[in-house]
Amino acid sequence: MSHTISANDLRSKVASIIEQAGSAPTEAAQVADNLVMANLSGHDSHGVGMVPRYVDAVLEGGLSPNTGVKVLLDTGPLLNLDGQRGYGQITGVQAMQMGIERAKQHGVCTVALSRSHHLGRIGHFAEMAVAQGLVSVHFVNVLSRPVVAPFGGGDGRFGTNPCCIGVPMGSRAPFVLDFATSRVAQGKMRVAHNKGEQVPPGYLIDEHGHPTTDPGVVVVPQSNGLFGALMTFGDHKGFGMAVACELLGGALTGGGTWHREADNQRAVLNSMLTMLIDPVRLGTQAMFEQESLAFADWLRQSPDAPGSDGVRMAGEPERAARTEREQSGIWIDDATWAEIEASEQKLQARSAT
Repeated sequence: MSHTISANDLRSKVASIIEQAGSAPTEAAQVADNLVMANLSGHDSHGVGMVPRYVDAVLEGGLSPNTGVKVLLDTGPLLNLDGQRGYGQITGVQAMQMGIERAKQHGVCTVALSRSHHLGRIGHFAEMAVAQGLVSVHFVNVLSRPVVAPFGGGDGRFGTNPCCIGVPMGSRAPFVLDFATSRVAQGKMRVAHNKGEQVPPGYLIDEHGHPTTDPGVVVVPQSNGLFGALMTFGDHKGFGMAVACELLGGALTGGGTWHREADNQRAVLNSMLTMLIDPVRLGTQAMFEQESLAFADWLRQSPDAPGSDGVRMAGEPERAARTEREQSGIWIDDATWAEIEASEQKLQARSAT
C-alpha cells in the first residue's frame, strides 16, 4: 500500500519529526517546508525521504539543530560563512539572504558557504535570487560516502556535486537550471530501490566496476561489503564539471574535498560557492531582458521533435509538477514511508529512556 498525502499534512508530519529531533518549531517548519517543496517540484530524491537520514545524523552528532551560519569574512562583495553543521535548509537560506542584500548594494556578491549539512534542492536558492531580479551561479560539493566514479574509474571517488544557474526572465517565469553532475541524483537511486525498480543502462556500475541497472548497488552494501557507483553525465564532460564543483564548492570555500576512505556516518556535508550578479547595477538590465525573451521565443519556434512534448526550458517541469501535486497530493512509496515512521519511533524511544 502506498501513501498519497496532501502537502500540508506532509509538512506537519515532517515538522513534528524534526522538532522531536531537537529543532525549535520555526526551524522544524522551515526544514519541512523545504523538503516538501522538493517533493512538490518532482524531486522526491531531495524531499521527505531524507528525513530518516537527518534523524540519524542528529543522533550521531553530525547534524546540529538550531545552528546558523557563522560569519568568517564580510567585505560586502565577498562573504565567507561557516554553516557549522546546521541544517542546510537554514544555513543555505541565511547565506542567500545575506548575499542577495550585498549584491543589491554592490552589484555583485560571491558567497562561500562551508560545512553546511545537506542543502537539499539547490534550485531553491536560485529561486530566491531570481525572485529579486538577480542572476545566480552555484557550485556545490558533497562530503559523504563517495558515490560517483571518475570518468575511466571503477569505483566511487566523489559526490553528486550539483551545479545550478538561475536567470530571471523579466515578466516570465525564470530559467532555473539545477542538475547533479552524476548521470542521476543519488537520491533518485534510493527512490528507485525503494520502489523495486531497475534503472536505464549507463547510470551505474556495480561494486566490481561492471555496468548494472540495479539501483541497490549504491543504496545498500553488496555481498563483499562494497558499493557500486554512479556515472557522470556526458562522460568526461560531466566528470570535468564534477571536479570543478569539488574545487570551487569544496576547496575554494574552505569546506574541504573528499580524499579518504568512506565511513558509515549518516551526515551529508555540503559546501557551496555562490556568485550573484545584479543586471541593474551592471547597466544591462533592459538589453538583458529583451535578449533573454527573444532567445526563449526563438527556441520555442522549433518544431516539436517526433515523440516529444516540444521545447521546455529549465524550471518548467518543476513548476508543472507543483501545480499537479498541490492538487493531487504527494505519493510516497511504502519503503520510504516505513523509514520515515521508523525514524519517528526511534526518536520517541530515545525520549522515553
